[in-house]
Amino acid sequence: MQAIVDEGRTVYGINTGFGILADTPISEGDTRLLQHKILQSHSVGVGAPIPAEIAKLMLITKVQALVQGYSGVQLETLERIIWHIENDVIPVVPEKGSVGASGDLAPLAHLFLPLIGLGEVMYKGARRPAAEVLRESGLGPISLGPKEGLALINGTQFILAFAIKAVQRMHNCLEAADIIGAMSLEALTGTRAPFDDRLHQLRPYAGNRLVAQRLRGLLEGSEIMQSHVDCGRVQDPYSLRCMPQVHGASRNAWQHLADLVAIEANSVTDNPIVLDKDNTISGGNFHGQPLALPLDYACFAAAEIGNISDRRCYLLLEGKWGLPLLLMKDVGLNSGFMIPQYTTAALVTENKTLCFPASADSIPTSLGQEDHVSMGSISGRKVNQVLDNLESILAIELLSAAQALEFRRPLKSSPLIECAHGYLRQFVGFAAEDRIFAADINAAQRIISDFSFVAQVNDCAAKSGIVLNEGFETFVLQ
Repeated sequence: MQAIVDEGRTVYGINTGFGILADTPISEGDTRLLQHKILQSHSVGVGAPIPAEIAKLMLITKVQALVQGYSGVQLETLERIIWHIENDVIPVVPEKGSVGASGDLAPLAHLFLPLIGLGEVMYKGARRPAAEVLRESGLGPISLGPKEGLALINGTQFILAFAIKAVQRMHNCLEAADIIGAMSLEALTGTRAPFDDRLHQLRPYAGNRLVAQRLRGLLEGSEIMQSHVDCGRVQDPYSLRCMPQVHGASRNAWQHLADLVAIEANSVTDNPIVLDKDNTISGGNFHGQPLALPLDYACFAAAEIGNISDRRCYLLLEGKWGLPLLLMKDVGLNSGFMIPQYTTAALVTENKTLCFPASADSIPTSLGQEDHVSMGSISGRKVNQVLDNLESILAIELLSAAQALEFRRPLKSSPLIECAHGYLRQFVGFAAEDRIFAADINAAQRIISDFSFVAQVNDCAAKSGIVLNEGFETFVLQ
């Protein structure tokens, strides 16, 4: 980069201003100061800090982009970012302020203020001025070279970090939804006939076929299923019968997002791109649209899993097919499981309000120079809000289905459903009468959100020789 300055060539962001100021020349003596100032001027984020885990993901994904060698950064700068990662000195980054093009400017500016001795960091559980932590570690601010400040703040790492987290969490929720949905079907004495692979070969969406296969495996060996083979019930409600179609459609949306996140995580997304000292290209790799659209799609897909889960919660309360009304024998004095379903209804509606696609909007910035933006930063935050709610919705269905299953005793469900039921019962017992159900909901939500519920069932499946994902390797999160 210094060679470009020394030769007097004009290259955007190296010896020019930024955005609408791209035609404003910067003197050779000010090119380093320019990079310092860009971190200051673009640190305009507002709102609560993002989770430290997300900020750390931003650091990691930024290193992955920079080390490919097209951004013009010094080795010293990369080493300092890696020092932050390895020592868990995580910059404080406000959650709001990015429009998702030209890169996640505001959050990335906050992320890298500590490199120049400014901003704040989370260190050993405390929020502290970055300069203090650097001094205690025997370090000082680094001097940014030409283009380095721009390379640091141009990019999609805020969107990408939230997308990576969403891919992990949504996959877990989809796996949990299949297990919990199968438990509800068992408790409601539903049939597994709609999960026959011959049916799904006639409409062979990969997600649908996978969910049907998983449901067959989850229900394999059930005494309850065998007990009502000739019951005369013609068909189940859609929330039971159409799990392959609904859960499967959300699986397809998840797969699309996962594929694009893998591309983005291995891409160079700043600007300009430096091919070599004689060739730079000012383009638009910083634009967040490639992730903004699938993140919004994933938001709808996650919300739909909550919608259908709430419907199964309602079915479990109706007092049909041999279950007691509200899943408790002595109702009147007791409200039973009526009120937890109010919470699923509230969360489902909240998720619907979060489903407006942020990527459908664009507000010009930089006096029209940046005249189309992705708003993908909002899409990334929003899908994780929906997943927060979804984990709680699934927790309430799990509690309701587990309660209902006990009214089928002494018959047992399948080995995998019994495994899931038994794992929940380590944390939440059967409810013979009303109690503070919020504690139960929180306990069930924890085992879903920490991935242990799904892991427990997968472990049981492996020990039983039941393969839940055979032939669908692309849907297994690596």
